[in-house]
Amino acid sequence: MTNKHDLRKFSFVQSKWWRRWGEETGAAYLFLLPSLLIFVTFTFFPAIYSIYMSLFRWNLPMKPMFIGLNNYLMLVSDPIEAPIFWQAASNTLYFALGVPINLFISLMIALLLNRRLRGIGIFRTAFFLPAITSLAAVSVVWLWLFNPSQYGLLNSLLISLGLPLQSWLRDPVLSMPCLIFLGVWHGMGYNIIIFLAGLQSIPKAYYEAAEIDGANIIRRFTAITWPLLTPTLFYILTVGLINSLKAFTEIDMMTQGGPLGTTTTLAYYLYQQAFQFFQMGKASAVAVLLFGMLLILSWIQFRFVDRKVHYE
Repeated sequence: MTNKHDLRKFSFVQSKWWRRWGEETGAAYLFLLPSLLIFVTFTFFPAIYSIYMSLFRWNLPMKPMFIGLNNYLMLVSDPIEAPIFWQAASNTLYFALGVPINLFISLMIALLLNRRLRGIGIFRTAFFLPAITSLAAVSVVWLWLFNPSQYGLLNSLLISLGLPLQSWLRDPVLSMPCLIFLGVWHGMGYNIIIFLAGLQSIPKAYYEAAEIDGANIIRRFTAITWPLLTPTLFYILTVGLINSLKAFTEIDMMTQGGPLGTTTTLAYYLYQQAFQFFQMGKASAVAVLLFGMLLILSWIQFRFVDRKVHYE
């Protein structure tokens, strides 16, 4: 049987352990408190409130009126609103096609830059510069490049080659490819740096062993580089897809959703509903549906693409 001395000893040890745990945990939460407050204030609470407001008809300056799921039903099935919403959703997926293009080009350039050559740092810096340049400033510059008149740089090149002028951003067919090209160019530098980090983390001994076995450059890439680079590829693909579905700045600066709504994405459609038409309830519903699209696409990536990733 346990005597009183053992009980007192156990109680003392337990209280000492409890105080130590409380001090360590309290200190951890104290350091996390600023970040938690920022997250709850500017991310968690607005997200929950957006879901709540999507159940109301709230056309400023009128008071909100509860309508349940009518905002969602109107967006997906209303004869007037639904075509605009579905066009914006398809444009969003169309714009996301730039992600695999960006991934492929960035990987090829990273492979070329992953060499110990004199002056290679200059090229790495040059490719990374667009990533740290303001997208708004970049959009203004590319507006001049895509100028539909003869004074635009691209049209000047076409004239020198004896080719007809193009409307570029004013053409319903060419407007979205132009925005995709800009997105690929602007995001390429960041992806190149991430790919370089992934390439340089692969042990050189693997390549030396492959060369001894007589493997050529293609075989070394398929058997060593690609499998060991899959975690980096998966990260860039996931982050790039999320960022592409939220694209707004270049669209607002260059096309304002035109021509004929061919560059209106869900993010820009949300902006129009909230800050041009002041329909906050409908804008909240669009935000929730955009979040649902991001969630589904991310789940598909983790469900199927993650199987091809080699973490060892």
